[in-house]
Amino acid sequence: MKSGLMHPSEFSRRRLGVAMLAAGLLVGCGFKLRGSQNFAFTSIAIGPNPGGAVVQELRRSFGGAVRVLGVDEPPTQAQVVLRVLGEQREKVVVGMNSSGQVREFQLRLRVRFRLDTPQGRELIDDAEIVQQRDISYSETAALAKETEEALLFRDMQSDIAQQIQRRLAAVKQIQ
Repeated sequence: MKSGLMHPSEFSRRRLGVAMLAAGLLVGCGFKLRGSQNFAFTSIAIGPNPGGAVVQELRRSFGGAVRVLGVDEPPTQAQVVLRVLGEQREKVVVGMNSSGQVREFQLRLRVRFRLDTPQGRELIDDAEIVQQRDISYSETAALAKETEEALLFRDMQSDIAQQIQRRLAAVKQIQ
């Protein structure tokens, strides 16, 4: 009589078959990992708010693909100028319990920007990117919720920096 357990080699073959089927489905649907961005420019000035969190994230995220001018260098030395026109954090109450205590917040991060040449020719008109996250709140875990809020804002900053980079990569000609 045969037991209900599979032999280890038969189990491995089944796992391999399932993995190959999943890989085939992903390839067939057009899934592709996001690669590095290709930009039409090799140098960029970012400003005017060098202390903004999204600006700092952008400065880090370009890596070696593009030379990011330092805050003390004149923007006229760059091929393009990314102007961060506004960075606004919001915390809105979206849920309360029956006794009026806050139970849920919505965190929002809005960033307005534009891309120009140093001569003032507009490459990307004023644009705004908004990210939002919901967070539950408990007075008994207030310190933990503050830390979670900071992490969520940092996550939104990173997402917005990546979205801005994708929009900059869509610019195909700067002259």
